[in-house]
Amino acid sequence: MEPDTRTRLDEQEIKIDQILQSVKKTEKYMRWTFWTTIVVVVLPIILLAFAIPAFISSYTSALSGLEGLI
Repeated sequence: MEPDTRTRLDEQEIKIDQILQSVKKTEKYMRWTFWTTIVVVVLPIILLAFAIPAFISSYTSALSGLEGLI
């Protein structure tokens, strides 16, 4: 193999390794972004699905208790 070709192949191998490291970092970043989105957006929506009916129930029972005073 010619020295020039071998040098170019070695440079390409180095660049490919750098690309692989970059892809792994990007995958890690995307994974953290996914889980952060789940925690910040989806979990509060699920919790509100349970909290809002409980709040409405307690609010209407408090209002019905005030009907006798008016």
